[in-house]
Amino acid sequence: MKNLKVSTAQFGNRSNDKTYNLEVIDRLSKKAADEGSQVIAFHECSLTGYSFARHLSKAQMLDLSELIPDGVSIQRLIKIAGKNKITIMAGLFEKDRDDNIFKAYVCVGKNGLIAKHRKLHPFINPVIIPGNSYCVFEIEGWKCGILICYDNNIIENVRATTLLGAQIIFMPHVTMCTPSSRPGAGFVDPKLWENREADPTSLRLEFDGLKGREWLMKWLPSRSYDNAVYSVFSNPIGMDGDQLKNGCSMIIDPFGDIIAECRSFDDSIVTATLTPEKLTLAGGHRYLNARRPDLYSDIIGQAHTPEQTVVWMKKPR
Repeated sequence: MKNLKVSTAQFGNRSNDKTYNLEVIDRLSKKAADEGSQVIAFHECSLTGYSFARHLSKAQMLDLSELIPDGVSIQRLIKIAGKNKITIMAGLFEKDRDDNIFKAYVCVGKNGLIAKHRKLHPFINPVIIPGNSYCVFEIEGWKCGILICYDNNIIENVRATTLLGAQIIFMPHVTMCTPSSRPGAGFVDPKLWENREADPTSLRLEFDGLKGREWLMKWLPSRSYDNAVYSVFSNPIGMDGDQLKNGCSMIIDPFGDIIAECRSFDDSIVTATLTPEKLTLAGGHRYLNARRPDLYSDIIGQAHTPEQTVVWMKKPR
């Protein structure tokens, strides 16, 4: 297995403006390809926008959603991948022919759709149906998985995807800078974003503190470390609907070390070279081999009724 050069992106998407969002994806994909990258990953719902969808009716959600792979945006994404000679990962709302709606993330190349994952734990709008399967596929000989945003907070999903063979897990998000029951959480004032050129320090303090990156560092590197996988995290920068997001798109290696990270306030990419040697040198590889499923398979697999509580969606706007 050869080294793989991967990019992750951050950009300020526009709500329900697929034309604009695809233009940015085209531009950043070309930039990544020009730097020698073979794959680029964009954030959750990067084609459509995200936060605004919590206010939409089912009819509006159906208008926003597309069939995969026949939808106009997916076909356009495939053309962008072919033109720029790069594999592209991006997210959108999906509908099927029975008008079921899902949160989806796709991998496309010049020849069409390579893979699709439906979010297992969606919550932005009650009409969205959860996915019911994991997704593992190949890019240039590497086994890859996809878990969307909250999917990654349930640690069993990351372990299961790893056990299915994934060596890289793409983790598209729209996250951070929202209220929570944990200390230090909360929205970041959009006025700080508007004033970012005159006062970048105040915005960076909010973005990097417990509302943002400091929270991310509590858990994201451990997903790579515990499972000996590369994690490719992508997140928007700037306003997503009425909420400010802090970017920090990054690539983490199997040692849990950040090897590339977006640190500007701009639409941007970072690139890293993934080497196969780290997959077996990392401690997580030993932990996987030392597992004792005879002790806990019945415990982990016991009956359970899922319950999701999303604090920021319950607060008065």
